[in-house]
Order: sequence, then C-alpha cells, then structure tokens
Amino acid sequence: MAHQHPHLVEIASRKILCACEACATLFDGMAGGKYRRVSRRAQLLANFKMTDAQWDNLMIPINMAFFFHSSIEGRIIPLYPSPAGAVESLLPLDAWNEIVEQNAALNHLRPDIEALLVNRVGHAHELCCAEYYIAPIDECYRLVGLIRANWKGLSGGTEVWGEIGRFFTDLRSRADILNGEANA
Repeated sequence: MAHQHPHLVEIASRKILCACEACATLFDGMAGGKYRRVSRRAQLLANFKMTDAQWDNLMIPINMAFFFHSSIEGRIIPLYPSPAGAVESLLPLDAWNEIVEQNAALNHLRPDIEALLVNRVGHAHELCCAEYYIAPIDECYRLVGLIRANWKGLSGGTEVWGEIGRFFTDLRSRADILNGEANA
C-alpha cells in the first residue's frame, strides 16, 4: 500500500481502516453500508462565525475539538483530543444549532466522514485567530494520535505543541479556502 492511501470508516465503531484505491472506490458515496470512504476534502472556513460565548456554551474543556454527524446515532458527536485519546463531550450542544444557522457550510458536512475541526488554542491566548476547517475524519483522529503520542507532563511539553503547529500548517496548506456561506 502506498504511503498516501485512502481510508474507510467503519460507521458503527468509528474505526479507521486503511484501503487500497480499488477497494476504497467500492465505498465512494455509499450510504447505508457498514463502511464509508473517508473524504479527502479539506476546507479552511475563512468567514466562519463563532463568538467566544458560543464556544463557551459548547462546554468543551479545551480550545480544540471536532464535531461530526453520526448517521448511526443521528446526532452531532463532539470530540476533543487528550493525552488519553479522543474524548467525547457528553454535555448538551444547545449552542450547536445557532452556530449552524450562522455558518451554512456546516449543513454540508458529510456524515461520519467529515468534521468541523476547531483550533482556538492561539485565539484563547491572544496569539492568533481561531481556525475552523471542514476536515476528513481521519485527519481529526490523526491529530488525536499525534497529541497522544507526543504529550509529556501536565502541559504537553514543547514537542507536542510543535507537532500540533505542524499539523495545522500542513492542513492549512492543503485546504481550499471557503469564503462564501454555502458549500456544494
């Protein structure tokens, strides 16, 4: 298998599986099956609207998270990275609908295979603007793995923050910039 290869997601378990191009093609756009091919689309949402109050209302305990629509559970699943892996926020998402109303691109997230990836770490420390992406779900889990593998001590250490910075620099370089309200 090539270094750059497609992935599938097993819908029920959220497990990411490597696939060759031929096998992955079998699951392109397939709805209702056990597996779905993970999207390769990455978009930087340049005009994304989210206030600090809306973020606080989501009650995510850190300034980084991803949100995807689970077709099995019929709801948005909020996850945030931690040294122990992806942690699901079980808190209510009352603010989510308001955020979706202000950001039409979220209506076009592909269930199970794409997520809204939020990076507000620099914003929280007044170092840079918050970043919002529509990202492939495997990239979100890659970020979780990167944090898990590189975290040291209580604050993570300089190595993990360098890796996080490289992750977002790479994602930003590959992402299409979406300036409009709608997405096809």
